[in-house]
Amino acid sequence: MIATKRALITAMLCGAVITGWCALTFADSRQGPAVHTTWATYLGSADASHYSALTQIDRSNVKQLEVAWSSDSGNERSFEFNPIIVGRKMYVLAKNTAVVALDAATGRELWTHQPASMGKRFEVHRGINYWQSEDGLDRRLFIPFDNHLEAINAETGQLIESFGDGGRIDLKQGLGRDPKSMYQIQSGTPGAVFADLIIVGSETGEDYGSPPGDIRAYNVRTGNLVWTFHTIPHPGEPGYETWPADTWRTAGGTNCWGEMSLDQSTGIVYIPLGSPTYDFYGADRKGNTLYSDSLVALNARTGKLIWYYQFVHHDLWDYDPTAAPQLLTVEHDGKRVAIVAVASKQGFLYVLDRATGAPLWPIKERPVPASHMPGEEASPTQPFPEKPPPFARQSFTVAGLDPYILTATDRARWKKVVEGAINQGLFTPPGLQDTLEMPGNRGGSNWGMTASDPAHGTMYVVSMDIPAILKNERSAPPSLWNLPMKAEPPQLGKSIYHFYCQRCHGAERTGAPPAIPSLVDAPSRFGPDTIKGVVRYGLKDMPGFPDLDDRLLGSLLLYLKDPSSAPGPVQTGGEAPPSESEAGPVRYWTGYGLQPAIISPPWSTITAYDLNRGVIKWQVPFGDAPQAAADKLKNTGIMLPRNGPVVTASGLIFIATKDEGKLRAYDQDTGKVLWEVNLPAASEGVPAIYEVDGREYLVVCATSPKEAEVPRDGPPPPTAEPVHRSYIAFALPKK
Repeated sequence: MIATKRALITAMLCGAVITGWCALTFADSRQGPAVHTTWATYLGSADASHYSALTQIDRSNVKQLEVAWSSDSGNERSFEFNPIIVGRKMYVLAKNTAVVALDAATGRELWTHQPASMGKRFEVHRGINYWQSEDGLDRRLFIPFDNHLEAINAETGQLIESFGDGGRIDLKQGLGRDPKSMYQIQSGTPGAVFADLIIVGSETGEDYGSPPGDIRAYNVRTGNLVWTFHTIPHPGEPGYETWPADTWRTAGGTNCWGEMSLDQSTGIVYIPLGSPTYDFYGADRKGNTLYSDSLVALNARTGKLIWYYQFVHHDLWDYDPTAAPQLLTVEHDGKRVAIVAVASKQGFLYVLDRATGAPLWPIKERPVPASHMPGEEASPTQPFPEKPPPFARQSFTVAGLDPYILTATDRARWKKVVEGAINQGLFTPPGLQDTLEMPGNRGGSNWGMTASDPAHGTMYVVSMDIPAILKNERSAPPSLWNLPMKAEPPQLGKSIYHFYCQRCHGAERTGAPPAIPSLVDAPSRFGPDTIKGVVRYGLKDMPGFPDLDDRLLGSLLLYLKDPSSAPGPVQTGGEAPPSESEAGPVRYWTGYGLQPAIISPPWSTITAYDLNRGVIKWQVPFGDAPQAAADKLKNTGIMLPRNGPVVTASGLIFIATKDEGKLRAYDQDTGKVLWEVNLPAASEGVPAIYEVDGREYLVVCATSPKEAEVPRDGPPPPTAEPVHRSYIAFALPKK
């Protein structure tokens, strides 16, 4: 079908445009059950549906599930890994930074691949890719390590040295920027495999100076770059004029750090692209900035744009879509229509025609507040779907303050903060005073949190409600320029804390648990090595600061151990900072401002949509937060989930929880919990379902510490017992 052309000026107003011709034949591409009977691909299948057509485990027998085997992961850290299973082999991430092959029926270790970058932080931590030749003789695994892409022999675990440069590709190369200027570029998710190509996104970082998030495809046999899609258009490419001239040379982000979905039958890959950097101030990137915050449909063979739809114009909120687009076929106006549905951080579900990008139901541009930041020009309108209904709360006032977890003193303080904050709705631009963002830059739906039943047009969204309090400040950025290098170590450490840490953890180091941990007495609670590793390399939502060497990190530890050892005001660098012409334009920063504990429950939910009608079938809280246990509360939903569901043809939804450490089975029709079990450790990521020798298994990665109760006063207590970290497979009893 030929996609409709629309002028770019129309796209700037209404957000949807077809910028190329689709030369592919688009048919009813609902994939048959056979496609979903294995789990040889990240998230189950190329369409990233999290769906299994296996039916041995069903509503009638799910309560009989038992542990079939478990495998100690040997980790000191947690993973959010979705295992893949090919034949009798399961591939997992374990032993801190190694790929491990297990016997999928017993959990017995078969081989271990230690990456060439062993000991460095940058490994893919959510999944792995698999490819095999048509004759099945060449079988390969692809996984990013330390900003490289490695090819591994799936049978032996050996590096395939004919791929790239000795088995690896340097992902910093080929972006039109100095590779030395990039700290991080690889993604935590593994991309997609199509024919003889591996298509990858990137995690570019979220600060000024980040590299661009180009989508790239490499040949799986040679490692040669086959095509690149410039997410920040170059001169002559559609969308170039939606950015200031030549900003493609310096602008960053606009990347796929989440998940992409592939329609094998049409050869179209659907890629959600994130926000441009810097996230919360965009005076140096005026305009609608295509293709940021958009879903792009690309020809998987060539990388050519077929169509796009922009969900947020000129993002100032870090509202990037990250969860896998869901590919379903629905009944709409008496016809079967192939659709793609994307869940967003702001709580909307965008449902589009898969061939053209046209909305299935109206999406209207509505006026939104103007920005009062110097030099900033917020978009005057934003797109609002009229249908289906939102899955997350999109407003927050003092009436919604949490009456259970906060103390009376806390509630009074937060009442004053919320009443005094600028609060003009979903698209309130960050300003120079407290600005309320709801559902927040970590709210709504995130990576791994969408799934679907492609046979029935049903979609499931896991989401969270997390208010954020933002405040832009023209404070000095984290930079060695600002540090008093000749000061005594504790005083130097105080300055490091001020410039690098205070924006998120606060002047009193108390953070905002559980989203942002308290750093009060941090060296004794976490240990010096853990703190050094997290500060240098980052962890989850926290960026790394590689410019802090051992001496500077030692000074920071001294200050955190005893803040009284650094009395007086914060000192700054003795040398003059660079001039305005050297330093670049005036810039502002804000912390993420996450405040999950100030809003009343439920803090997270699971929502079931019937996309044949565009309605919510049911919505239930996602578990019970341990923080609420002392108050005897139920149905609170956990805080800050990092979990995704698995949907089965037998009417079940399986999903584990992070802070509770439970695995549950829900009824697809009602949302009722049919079965639950305690795990030895908390689980993050997405389970997998597979079959070996006629027996169906459900495997879950349980490698995270269970969250302690959020304290009412002071820092959380240290973990009392070591965490048993493992992969655990469940199955029905053998007959």
